[in-house]
Amino acid sequence: MNQYETVFILTPVLSDAQMKEAADKFVNYLKDKGAEIISTENWGLKTLAYPIQKKTSGFYQMVEFKAEPTVIAKLELQMRRDERVLRYLTVKNEKHAAAYAEKRRNQKKEA
Repeated sequence: MNQYETVFILTPVLSDAQMKEAADKFVNYLKDKGAEIISTENWGLKTLAYPIQKKTSGFYQMVEFKAEPTVIAKLELQMRRDERVLRYLTVKNEKHAAAYAEKRRNQKKEA
């Protein structure tokens, strides 16, 4: 299994409950496909660098997980189909990036 990070931007017109529901949908989808969720982070409402679908802000979410490579294409298909997702990006963490992410998580817990 490889380690991945997916960051996605949700439309800003969602309520907090709807935003949490949308994020949970993708986390549960990953769990159903056999992925191991390492961490999830809600980065909150942020201003976009450029308008996307006439929106200038969005809710950022990050999910860090371990999964088989075939799961990524299916996850991205689900994100593409969901109208609440403005953009998404999935990256594969190599050993140095995974070590840095773990160090960053541990610093957050201590703070």
